Amino acid sequence: MSSHKNLEKLEAIKEAIQKNDKLSETEKSESVKRIEEWVLEDRAFGTIEQELLKISNYFSELLSELGIK
Repeated sequence: MSSHKNLEKLEAIKEAIQKNDKLSETEKSESVKRIEEWVLEDRAFGTIEQELLKISNYFSELLSELGIK
């Protein structure tokens, strides 16, 4: 998958995180921070789900809702 598609997915996840009321402000902040690191380092997309799940199990549901998982 191209970096452009990954970036679009990561931006969609960031927006959903920021609008979400099921995550604490700390969880939101940590999640966005990790996503931004992924963008800067241009890492593989697949492992971001595992990193986000370390913050909250809710990310499994959120990614499914976004059609990303």
